[in-house]
Amino acid sequence: MASSANSRQNSPPREYSLVRRLVRWLVVAIVAYYSLVTLSLLVLRWVNPFTTAVQTERRLQARLQGKSYSKQYRFVPMTQISPALQHAVVAAEDARFFQHHGFDWKEVQLAVEEDLDRGKSRGASTITQQLVKNLYLSTGRSFLRKGIEFSIVPAAELVLSKRRILELYLNVIEWGPGVYGAEAAAQYYFHEPARRLSREQAIELASVLPAPLRRKPGRLVEYDRIIGERMTQMGW
Repeated sequence: MASSANSRQNSPPREYSLVRRLVRWLVVAIVAYYSLVTLSLLVLRWVNPFTTAVQTERRLQARLQGKSYSKQYRFVPMTQISPALQHAVVAAEDARFFQHHGFDWKEVQLAVEEDLDRGKSRGASTITQQLVKNLYLSTGRSFLRKGIEFSIVPAAELVLSKRRILELYLNVIEWGPGVYGAEAAAQYYFHEPARRLSREQAIELASVLPAPLRRKPGRLVEYDRIIGERMTQMGW
């Protein structure tokens, strides 16, 4: 009788046992998620994605809002994308893309300083970060999403080459309502294949990327000029 009472006293409370199970399942879920992400990155070295998390998000948003949705998306190899567009996008979005390993800490420092000095939010995401967001996450802003993004970027840089990261980015990035990738954008805005884009057209397309649902090519003259100057500095 006494031993039975002692056993009950020594056994962990039910609430503690439940917390332990929840923690265990959370750890399993996290390990499974990152294992799947790493496996998918390995696959993406050779296989082109048929869709992305952001594309799925846009479709769901349209359905919830009762709006029609039409997706234009065609993956093309880097050889079918104008070199001018490749350089314009790097100049506009991530000038040190080929120098950093997923994070541009100089831009992060500038973003923090500008936020403190002027109270403005300055973007500092690299092409690799934006690719990870498009493939696996959403367009929503939160510390949780940013934390997950930061944790995946090193794996992407380790598994994928810089050329493949840029190729994936140019093909999946949002360029307008339902318009994804360089080929769809070139056809949508200029009725030309991506490989035939001129330097001027490439600059105009690159200027759209920070806000693709609001911006249109050819309407951002000052920003186009800045991108053109950056390209010239880069030898283009």
